[in-house]
Amino acid sequence: MPSHMASAAMAAHPFGIFLGRLSRYDRAVKKVTIYTDGACSGNPGPGGWAAILIFGEDRREISGSDPDTTNNRMEITAALEALRTVKEPCEVDLHSDSRYLCDAMSSWLAKWKSNTWKRGRKPVLNVDLWKALDAAAQQHEVQWHWVKAHNHHPENERCDELAVQAIERMRYDQRM
Repeated sequence: MPSHMASAAMAAHPFGIFLGRLSRYDRAVKKVTIYTDGACSGNPGPGGWAAILIFGEDRREISGSDPDTTNNRMEITAALEALRTVKEPCEVDLHSDSRYLCDAMSSWLAKWKSNTWKRGRKPVLNVDLWKALDAAAQQHEVQWHWVKAHNHHPENERCDELAVQAIERMRYDQRM
């Protein structure tokens, strides 16, 4: 990188893309909007997850799959992978059609942690993902928003499409 580009006044895109010099007005915390969804063909069964990350005019779509999972695991994974994609601390508005995800992160998580990851006498399900998501969320200031599924919300519909495509892509790759 040329020395004129190594200045401390340079800005990194929160998704890891170089943006150029920051004005004095841009030095505030960056704001990222994320939409997520998980899908499962059978529950349990093959699953997919997807996220759309939006920063200003920039938009990034990510997705992945798992051959043997549950819908809830895919919903959590979508949020986890989206937050992992944001490479610097940001204000994040994360939208999901999973009440399980939004309620857990907004209100249940603190109690689960204080009860050593138990709900009453039963262990919390998906604790591996909850711990990872909690750690990823701690890097940012995250607001969790529930959106109604399949209600003609463009980003939610696109995430659903990407998650289903991830399952189809995995099935195709397994046949090859």
